[in-house]
This record gives sequence, structure tokens and C-alpha cells, in this order.
Amino acid sequence: MKIAMIGHKRVPSREGGVEIHVEEIASRLAALGHEVTVYNRRKKGFSAPKSYRGVRIVNVPTVDRKSLDAVLYSFFATLHALFGGYDVIHYHAEGPCAMLVLPHLFGIRTAATIHGLDWQRSKWGGFATKFLLHGEKTAAKYADEVIVLSENVRRYFEDTYGRRTVFIPNGVNRPQIREPGVIQEKYGLCKNGYLLFLARIVPEKGLYDLLEAFSDIRTDRRLVIAGAGSHTDGYVQKIRAMAERDGRVIMTGFVQGRELEELYSNAYLYVLPSSIEGMPISLLEAMSYGCRCLVSDIPENSTVVGDCGYTFKTGDRADLRKKLEAILREEPDARLGARAQKRVLETYSWDRAADALLARYSHS
Repeated sequence: MKIAMIGHKRVPSREGGVEIHVEEIASRLAALGHEVTVYNRRKKGFSAPKSYRGVRIVNVPTVDRKSLDAVLYSFFATLHALFGGYDVIHYHAEGPCAMLVLPHLFGIRTAATIHGLDWQRSKWGGFATKFLLHGEKTAAKYADEVIVLSENVRRYFEDTYGRRTVFIPNGVNRPQIREPGVIQEKYGLCKNGYLLFLARIVPEKGLYDLLEAFSDIRTDRRLVIAGAGSHTDGYVQKIRAMAERDGRVIMTGFVQGRELEELYSNAYLYVLPSSIEGMPISLLEAMSYGCRCLVSDIPENSTVVGDCGYTFKTGDRADLRKKLEAILREEPDARLGARAQKRVLETYSWDRAADALLARYSHS
């Protein structure tokens, strides 16, 4: 088959879960013998190859403004794809799905993966929120296949639009466990010496609550905040100011490669206090490394963790602090991490996700 993917920012990149998802799925479809093209958003300073892991890359012009970025990019990418002879054009995330109606009118098969209910995210203004909702409605009405990453979103589409969707969860790769080297040299971190928050620095990830809760706890362990903003410069500055008031907090910025592997491999606890998720890849990855995990009790987090981690009441800073204090009093228990690792490696597979997606492409 000849397949196009539109909606992510850039491949290869770890800028967010959508980017990781598209890279892992597209490369596996290419390995199975299909011709896959991904449409990257052109960015100054980011030089993407013309192909990567067997996937063709097309760079599309856009603007670096959060209200217009997805609109212009998805429009130009769709115009190019309409005349590319594709069997399937696959849109990722709600905003770009607004353009899905165009290939539908041309009789081209379409798929839409809803990575989360993006219009609920607080960083978006009025126009962007309306555009995201329009993309969601367009996917529900016109997409030949709507794919969701959680049972919660599946029920939402059924209840809101009467639209049946297909649940295909994210996957995870088998990890490379690393001893602390880079992170010891750069930040003075040792095995089990820190708590890890690893996600985009945006309001819905709950980082403000985590910093507030952590500031009230007496512990020698550090809190590592790994990640960058996403059209949220004002919020990032606020978080940075909070972090600077506590000498135990380290902000690494965006991490990848060996440094990322070491952070996962040596964390005492991974914490994800988010209020909105699709299916958090960073949580899957943390569990694959055998991290003990404390997450908010939204279904998208608690379903992944199951009985192999800890949860707290979403948005309840007092409960978060209470759970953190209790866990920090415990000696590191490798058995819980081993259970978490076994759970995700047996349950979540990029190979199975690619096979399931391919079946939907040819489903009539």
C-alpha cells in the first residue's frame, strides 16, 4: 500500500507522543513492505533527512504560531498528498483532522488517530479550541476509520457522535538499561537519588501541583524535570521560577538518547500528575525500565499502571503530597518495578499496533 501520514510535528523527533507514535508505526509499516510518507512541519534549525527508517519524509511550510501552525501545515500537506497517489491518508491529532474532508471528497480512503481530546488543553485560545473541535467533528463524520488510544476516548466518541471507533493502544520498545554516567557528570545524580517527571511542560501535565507538593516534603532526593514547552513559554517561565526556589529541583530541558535512558534507568520514582492524556508514552517507557510510578487517577493513566504502581486523586495536591511522602519513606522495591516492566512489555507492542492498523486500512 501507499500510505501518507499527516499531523505530527517532525520525524525523527521526541517532541511529543504523537511524534514517537508516528515514527514507530510508520517505520514498521515500511519494514512490512509498504510505501510510507510522513509530512513534517518545516522548522528553522531542524534538518530532517529525506528518508528515515525506510520512511519518505516531505517537509511542509508552516508558521511558528500556535493558533496557525496546525491549520497551515495540515492544509499544505493535504494539498500535496491529494495528488500523491496514496491508498490511505492517515491524520494524527484532532487539529489536522479538519483537512480530512478534502481527501474524503476525492474518494481517497482516510484514517484518523485521536491522540487525546486536544480542545480540552488549557494552552489553546478561542480560535484554536474551535479549530480542534472542528477537526474532531470532521474525523467523526468523514474518516473511514477512527482510531483511539484509550477506552475513555472510545466511549466519548460513541456518546457524543454515535461513532464507533477502533482501540489500538500505543506500544513500547524493550529498553536499554544504563548505569548513571552522563546524568552523574551533568547533574550529580545517582541510582535511586531522584524523582523523575518527564513530559512536555504544559499546564495539563500537572507540574505546578507536583512542585508545590514536593516543596512541602523533607527529603534529600532530587526532583528532575525533563522536557520542554510546547507553545507555552509563559507557563515554562512560571515553572522555572518555582524550580529555582528549591535547590533540590533540576530542570534538564529536552532530553533524548543516552541521557534519557539513564534518567529512566536510575529513577527512584516516576511521577505523572496529568489531568489530560491520550495514552502517555512516557509512562509506558518508564514502566518498561522497571520504574515505580505514581500517576494521577485519570483512566488513561490508571489503566496503564493497573496494580503495578501508585495513583493519587487528580488535581488533589494534598493527596499527591501524602502519597509522595509515603513512597519516599519506603526502601526501593525492585519487585514492583519488575511487575510494571512485565506488564507493559507483554501488553503494549508497536508491532501489534502496526498490524492492527494495517488491517483497518484494508477493512471495508
